[in-house]
Amino acid sequence: MRLIVAGQEAVTASEFAELAFGIDVELFTGATDETPADSAVRLDVARDVLRDLAPEPARYAKALMRTAERHRVQVWKAAA
Repeated sequence: MRLIVAGQEAVTASEFAELAFGIDVELFTGATDETPADSAVRLDVARDVLRDLAPEPARYAKALMRTAERHRVQVWKAAA
């Protein structure tokens, strides 16, 4: 099954979300090699973007942020 949004084919679930909601998934989830300073800046920008999003994309973006934070905590606990 091919997932096509706005004439573009999405290969992954993240690509589908980016095309369908018009948001950068990494903005709300972060990168694995992100420094604490980079994370703080990214989260500030993500909060600003959340204020401007329509309700449905905003709910999705908030869920991404919660899920990414839980994952970071689990990785941190596993490393300790």
